[in-house]
Amino acid sequence: MPANESAPPAKKKGRRARLIVLVLVLALFAGLGYGAYWSVDSVRASFPQTTGSLEVPGLTGAVDVKRDAHGIPQLYADSDADLFRAQGFVHAQDRFWEMDVRRHMTSGRLSEMFGSGQVETDAFLRTLGWRQVAQAEYDTKLSDETKKNLQAYADGVNAYLKGKSGKDLSVEHAALRLSGDYAPEQWTPVDSVAWLKAMAWDLRGNMQDEIDRALMSNKLTQAQIDELYPPYPFDRNKPIVEGGKTDNGKYTPQGAAGSGSGTSGSGSGSAAAGSQASASAGTSTATGAGTATVTGLADNATAQGATVGLRTQLTSLAKTLDEIPAILGPNGSGIGSNSWVVAGKYTTTGKPLLANDPHLSPQLPSVWYQMGLHCRTVSAQCQYDVAGYTFSGMPGVVIGHNADIAWGMTNLGADVTDLYLEQVKPEGYVYDNKVLPFTTREEVIKVAGGASKKITVRTTNNGPLISDRSDELGTVGARAPVASSAPDRGNGYAVALRWTALDPGRSMDAVFKLDKAKDFAGFRQAAADFEVPSQNLIYADAKGATGNIGYQAPGRIPVRGQGDGRMPAPGWDSKYAWKGAKDGNAGYIPQNEMPWDLNPSRGYIVTANQAVVESGTGAGKYPNMLTTDWGYGARSQRINDLIEAKIKDSGKISTDDMRTMQMDNSSEIATLLTPMLAKIEVSDPDVRSAQKLLEGWNYTQEPDSAAAAYFNAVWRNILKLSFGDKMPKELRIEGSCMSVRGDGTGPADDLAEMVRECGTRGADSAQPDGGDRWFEVVRRLVKDEKSQWWTAPATRAEPAAASRDEVFARAMRDARWELTAKLGKDQSTWSWGRLHQLTLKNQTIGTEGPGFMQWLLNRGPWDLGGGEATVNATGWNASSGYGVTWVPSMRMVVNLNDLDKSRWINLTGASGHAYHGNYTDQTTMWAKGELLEWPFGKDAVDRATADTLTLKPAGS
Repeated sequence: MPANESAPPAKKKGRRARLIVLVLVLALFAGLGYGAYWSVDSVRASFPQTTGSLEVPGLTGAVDVKRDAHGIPQLYADSDADLFRAQGFVHAQDRFWEMDVRRHMTSGRLSEMFGSGQVETDAFLRTLGWRQVAQAEYDTKLSDETKKNLQAYADGVNAYLKGKSGKDLSVEHAALRLSGDYAPEQWTPVDSVAWLKAMAWDLRGNMQDEIDRALMSNKLTQAQIDELYPPYPFDRNKPIVEGGKTDNGKYTPQGAAGSGSGTSGSGSGSAAAGSQASASAGTSTATGAGTATVTGLADNATAQGATVGLRTQLTSLAKTLDEIPAILGPNGSGIGSNSWVVAGKYTTTGKPLLANDPHLSPQLPSVWYQMGLHCRTVSAQCQYDVAGYTFSGMPGVVIGHNADIAWGMTNLGADVTDLYLEQVKPEGYVYDNKVLPFTTREEVIKVAGGASKKITVRTTNNGPLISDRSDELGTVGARAPVASSAPDRGNGYAVALRWTALDPGRSMDAVFKLDKAKDFAGFRQAAADFEVPSQNLIYADAKGATGNIGYQAPGRIPVRGQGDGRMPAPGWDSKYAWKGAKDGNAGYIPQNEMPWDLNPSRGYIVTANQAVVESGTGAGKYPNMLTTDWGYGARSQRINDLIEAKIKDSGKISTDDMRTMQMDNSSEIATLLTPMLAKIEVSDPDVRSAQKLLEGWNYTQEPDSAAAAYFNAVWRNILKLSFGDKMPKELRIEGSCMSVRGDGTGPADDLAEMVRECGTRGADSAQPDGGDRWFEVVRRLVKDEKSQWWTAPATRAEPAAASRDEVFARAMRDARWELTAKLGKDQSTWSWGRLHQLTLKNQTIGTEGPGFMQWLLNRGPWDLGGGEATVNATGWNASSGYGVTWVPSMRMVVNLNDLDKSRWINLTGASGHAYHGNYTDQTTMWAKGELLEWPFGKDAVDRATADTLTLKPAGS
C-alpha cells in the first residue's frame, strides 16, 4: 500500500465486485492473457493524434493545435465557435475518461458505470439535484453567447467520440466495454455546466465545522469547544482588505474616492435590503453545564437530551457526506490556495507579478489542464486571446491571463450552507404553523449489471430533504427536546439542506467574461456573475507606468434572519429562513457591498484563505457576515512577511522570488514549539538523541530534513495526547480505539470502569487534523502550563501526564518510538520526505483496485517537503498519518511586463492516458518547485511547438 494511504473506509460490495471484473479485463490488456503485442496496441490505441490533419464536422475554418514538448496545446482559430469546438475536441483527446466519470458523478449516474455499490451515492446526488440546477441555469440564466460557446464545445467533444468506443477512448473504457455493455453518450452543454456544482460542493465552506461543533457538545463543555474554535487573530494575521467602509449600500476600499476606479453596477442581484449584522439573534448558545444546542430549539429543555438527538442526526450526516465523491478533495482545513500580486513599483520588471497555487487533493490526471485559446485576429467574430488552466469538460480558461489582464483565485470560505430541521406530516411539512405540500420528483437510477432503483426526492422551501437518503436521518430528532412552541415531533424531524448552489446562477457567464476582460471594470463585472463557488479573485494589468493590482470578493453570500449559520436551525419557523426565502427568492449580500481593493498603498495583495475583512459594527469594521470560520492566516501572514522582507532587503521582487516564495517550507507551529521542546529534560539517550535534531534547526520542512520528521511526529503526538483522546468517537479516526469510562466522558483511569470505544470518522476529516486552527488553539493554550488540555491518562508504559511539559515529554518519547518503527533506529537515515510521500492515483480503478492495478495506473511515491498550513502546502492529517492529502494542484507566476516570461507547472501532465509520455511528465519538476516556460505570443508559441495538428472542416 502506498505510504500516504491511510486506512480507507469500507467500500460497498457491489462496486468492489464491479471493479474486480474491470481489473480482470485490464489484466488481459496488460498482456497476461493475450500477449504483449495486444497489450501495447490496446494501451496506445487511445493516444491522440497530434500531427497532420483531421476533419471535424461543424468547423467553418481550420484550427491549428500546437503542442509543446509537454503536450500542452495552444489553439488558433478565426471564430469563437471554431475555437470552443476545437477545445472540446482536444480535451476529449487527452482526458475523456476523466470527463466521462465527472459527468456521471455530477448527474448522479455513477451506478451506470460502476454498479450497485454506487446507488446510495447516486441517490444522494440526485437528491441534491445538481443536474436539475445546471439544466435550469442553461435554460433560464445563461446568456445566448455562453450557450453558443457551450454548444460548440459539446459539438467538438462529440466529433471526437464519433465512431470511437472501448480502447479507442481509453483502457478504462475498454474494460467497461468488455465487462458489460457500457458505451459513452453524446456530450451536452449541461454536462459542462454541472461541473461547476461539483466545484461548489467541494468548496462549500463550514458545514463540517458545524457538524463537528455539535458532535463535540456531547463530550465537551461550551467553554472547551470555544477554546477549540478560537476567534481569528486579527492582531497578528492581516485580513485581505483593511480599512474599507460600507455606506448607502456600497463598499469603498481604503483610500478610494467616490465610486472608485472601475466600480461595477448593482452586481449579481440580491433581494436583500441593507446589510446583515455580524451577530444575529438566535445564535447557538450554551444551555446548562457545558453543552451547545441547536439554534432556537432547546431554550427550556434539558441539554443532555438535545445533545443525544443532535448527535444521532449529525453523526449520520457526517457519514453520508464522507461517501460523496469529492472531486477536488475532502472538505476540510486543506481546502485552500495561495495567491498574491505585487505592484510594479516593487518588482524588477516595473510591472505587476501575480502568483497562484490552488490547494486541492492530488489526482491523476490533475484536475487542471493547461491550454491557450487564441483568435488569430481578435474581433467581434473571434473575441479570445487567453491562456491558463482549464477544466476538462468545460469550455474557457478558469485561471490565467489574456493579452490585457491576469487573475488568480483562492477559496473565500464563505458560509453558504445551512441545515434545517423539518417537522414532517403525512401530507407535507410544517412552516409557520401551516402544513405545506412537498415539492417532489421521481428519479430512476440505472445500475450496471443490476436492476434499476426508483427514489422520490422531497423538497421543502428550505431545500431538499437529505435525511431521506439515510436510515438514521430518516428519524432525526426522536429524542431531542425542543421549546414548548415547537411543533410535535411525531416520528422525528427531517433534515433539509439550504445551499446557494442549488439556486440557478450565472457562473458560467463569468468564466467567458473573465477571459475577455480588458481592465479592472471588466474584471469586476465578470466577478459579479461568479456566484458559486465563492472565490477570492486577484487582478493585475500592465496599464500606465507601473500597472494596476486589485481584488474582488464575489459570490452569493446569504443574508440570514435569526441565527448565524453555525448550528442547525428550526425549519418550521420563517424567522430563521434566509432573507427573501418566504417569497421563494433568497436574499444575498449585494455585490456592491462585497469587499474589493485597487492599488492599495502597501503595494501588494495576499489571499490565502485568511479573513477577507474584519466584521463588526465599529469604525473600519465590515457590517455583513461572510462567515465565522475563516482559515487562521498562517500561510497568508507568512507570505506577507516574505514580501515585506524582500522589499525591505532589496526593494524589488523578481519572477524567481515569487517562485521561491511558493516553495517556502517554514512551519509556524515549529517556530512556536521547538524552543519549548528543546528545554524539556530527557533522560532516555535515544529520545535525547532525537531531541538534539531540533538544536539549530531553522524550522523549514525540507524533504531531507531529519529534524522536520521528528518535529512533525512530536506535533502529531502532542495533538493526540492533548486533544485527540478527548474527542468524541464520531470525530476520531475510524479504527482508533481506546478505553473510556462507561459514561463515555473520557479515558478510563480505573480498570473496573473500562469500556472499549472506537473512532468512526474517515481519515480525511478526522480530528485533530493539525491545520492552522490547531496552531491557533495551541498558541493560546501553551502559556497555561496547567490547562485542562495538558493531561493524558497513564498507560502500562507511561505515567499519567498532568502538565504541558509532561505532555510534551511524553509526545517526544512516543514520536521517537514511532519513527524508529517507521524509519529505523538510525536517525541519520531519517527524513521528512520518507514520511511525507505523495502517490498519484488514477480515478476509480487506481484508487480502489488491488495492488497490481494500482501499480499499473498509479505513479509515485515522491518524497515531498512542505506541510500543513505551510506556503508550500503539501497537507497531511495528523490524525491519520503523514502522507500527503493536499497539494498545490498547479503553480503559476504571471509577468505582466512580458507575458512570454510567465511561468507555470501542473501537478501531473496534459495526458490522462496511462503510459503516455505526458501522463506525469511535469510531476518531478513540480515536486522540485520548478516552473515551465509559458509562451503566449505567437512567435514564442511557434518556438516552443513540437507537434502541430490542423483540424479542418468536414469535406475540405
